[in-house]
Amino acid sequence: MSIFGAIKSAIFGHPAVQATPASAPQTTQAAPTPTPAPSAAPAAPQEIDADAALAKIAHSKGDPDLNWKTSIVDLMKLIGMDSSLANRQQLATELGYTGEKNGSAEMNMWLHDKVMERIRTGK
Repeated sequence: MSIFGAIKSAIFGHPAVQATPASAPQTTQAAPTPTPAPSAAPAAPQEIDADAALAKIAHSKGDPDLNWKTSIVDLMKLIGMDSSLANRQQLATELGYTGEKNGSAEMNMWLHDKVMERIRTGK
């Protein structure tokens, strides 16, 4: 699995994100299945609230002192991934980063922005 795929799975597969809220209605009757309308164009990617999912994960871990909103290293730590330079270099390659893959602030900021963009848009 790719590093980005692992990040996405770690976020949306996390128990804190998967848990259904206590106030969610629970039905016992099966709803009728609607017939899908024919579509000429593929559906646009669905926007995903990645920020809310990550906030749930942070809260479930006691709100650790991690700056996951701007730091790729802290985001990876939050979801339990290895944030080593080697993994960030591999992630940079996967996502098409063209600069020096030396762990610079520029690379790390680009990675965070790109990861969040791709998670938010579902791409």
